[in-house]
Order: sequence, then C-alpha cells, then structure tokens
Amino acid sequence: MEAFAYARPATRDEAIGHLGASFDEASVLAGGTDLLSLMKNYVESPKRLVDIKGVKEFGGISHGSSGTRIGATVTLEDLAQDAAIRKHFPGLADAAAAVPSMQIRNMGTVGGDLLQRPRCWYYRNGFGLLARDAGGKPLVPAGDNRYHAIFGNGGPAYFVSPSSLAPILVALNAELEIAGPKGVRKMSLDKFYRIPQRQDEREYQLASNEIAAAVLLAPGAAQWKTAIYEVREKQALDWPLAAAAVALRMDGDHVREARIVMGHVAPTPWRAPDAERALAGKPAAPESASAAGAAAVAGAKPLSGNKYKVQLARVAVKRAIIAAGRA
Repeated sequence: MEAFAYARPATRDEAIGHLGASFDEASVLAGGTDLLSLMKNYVESPKRLVDIKGVKEFGGISHGSSGTRIGATVTLEDLAQDAAIRKHFPGLADAAAAVPSMQIRNMGTVGGDLLQRPRCWYYRNGFGLLARDAGGKPLVPAGDNRYHAIFGNGGPAYFVSPSSLAPILVALNAELEIAGPKGVRKMSLDKFYRIPQRQDEREYQLASNEIAAAVLLAPGAAQWKTAIYEVREKQALDWPLAAAAVALRMDGDHVREARIVMGHVAPTPWRAPDAERALAGKPAAPESASAAGAAAVAGAKPLSGNKYKVQLARVAVKRAIIAAGRA
C-alpha cells in the first residue's frame, strides 16, 4: 500500500479536524477490516488515516426514554451480544451474529459495516465504482454479473450494497447521527444510501469531512417484531447472495403495518412497498408471506447471469416474514 500518516484523536472535534476536503486526503479508521484491504489493493490510497477507536463519543450502546443509541465503533460481536438489543431488536442482533467470521465480528464495527464498500470484483480490481473500461463502456452487463444487482440497475450502477446491518436498520426506520465541522446532523438511513450517477460519487451521502457517529432507534422501534433471512452460497466467510429484513407491527395475529427491505440485490438496501401492501391486514403465515415474497420481486430486472437471485430474494422475504411473525 501507499505510505500514509496516522492520527489517533481523543475527541470528536479533534477527529473531524483531521479529515479533509476529499476521501483521498483522509479516511476514517475503525476496525479496518475493509479499508485496509482496499488500501493493500491500491483501490483506495488516503494520505492520512484517522483512528477513531479511542473517541468516547463514537462508542457504546445506550438505552433510554429517548430510544437506543448504538455508537459507530461498537463491534458486531458486542452488538450481537447486547442483552437489550437481543430482547427488543432480535432481528438486528441476528444480523450482526450472522457474519460468519468470529474475527470479523470482533474487529468489524457498526459504522464500518454501514459504510462498507461494494464487493463488486470490477470495483475491487480498479475499474471504478460504476465499472467502466477506458472508453467509458460499462463492463457488467456483458461481463460476469452473477453476483450483481437485480433491482436499481437501470442506471449506471450494477453493484450490490454489502451491508449486513443496513436492511434491518432501514426496516426499523433508524436514523444515522453524522458529525461534521458544522456540528451534528441526523438523517434517515433509508435516505442515506443512494445510487451514484458518476464515478466520483459514493454510494452514501457522507461528506469527506464528516463521520458516521451513531445509529439511533426511536423508542417505538422496540414494538415492532423483527427478523432477517439470508441465503448464502457457503457457511464459511462469505456475503449473502440475497437477504431480507422484516419489521412487523401486529394487531393480534394480523399485520397492521410491515416494512420489508431486501439486501444484496441492489446498489442500496431495497425497500419492497408492494410486498408491504400485500401483507397488510393478513396473518404472517406461509400463504400470505409467499404472496408478499412474489410481490417483492415482481419488478426485478436480472442481468444475463443472475436470474437465480430473483427466486432467492423471493424466498428470503417469505421466510423472514414467517420468522418475524413467530418472534
């Protein structure tokens, strides 16, 4: 990797002061499980790393009358093992625990998972986030696209969002607390992710001089029944081929309101409003769950090599709904 400077700030303001006008100037370091790999492959070469693990404001899990705050530097393992998270947000705890590698769970952080860069092999081999050749031609449609998007791929992007936590957090209507030189702002995680239109854009709305500080869950979020379901090619360390996260608000045995979000099938966590409407007013039972799964993938546009993902996503939605109904 390229040589870089290293800063270990003690406070939030000090950390922000070390950041710069571009991501090439400085990058935030937490667990480093993704960033260091990108640097070793020369995909990213920041001139300075800002290690935020020692900044108290970015850590810890707290529960109170104002809701739940999960610091960005909380590890996936600590999130999975937190007793209150397991009790009130079992789908979130399961999403953290589902990361197959114990080493990654103990090093990887909540913020790092949410900001993880795409696993697209074109991007990881230096062809840019939008995977173009030297002449600007997209490589994915006519190339090896078996792990690419089946939704949101009508524009310039074909990669899939790799985050394990984002789908269930979007389903829970979580907010992201973002710290920058102008103070702290909040943004719905559903609005935080975007499909980039240019090579120099990132897939999330975070400026280079800002830090994702914490995830916020409103007090009412604990009233929703949650579950996730992931389909993997193997049980060893790997990313899912398709996933679904479900949050249900029940009225007796029937679903009053549903929030269904698919993962690993689009450049962003992909909300499924047609499936939500199909499930409303019905029991979270196999028949209605199957209908909702079919509705979730009705608009899929698979590429030449990933049509199989449509069936996987349909089944993931169905099984996540059934699991949430039983939670």
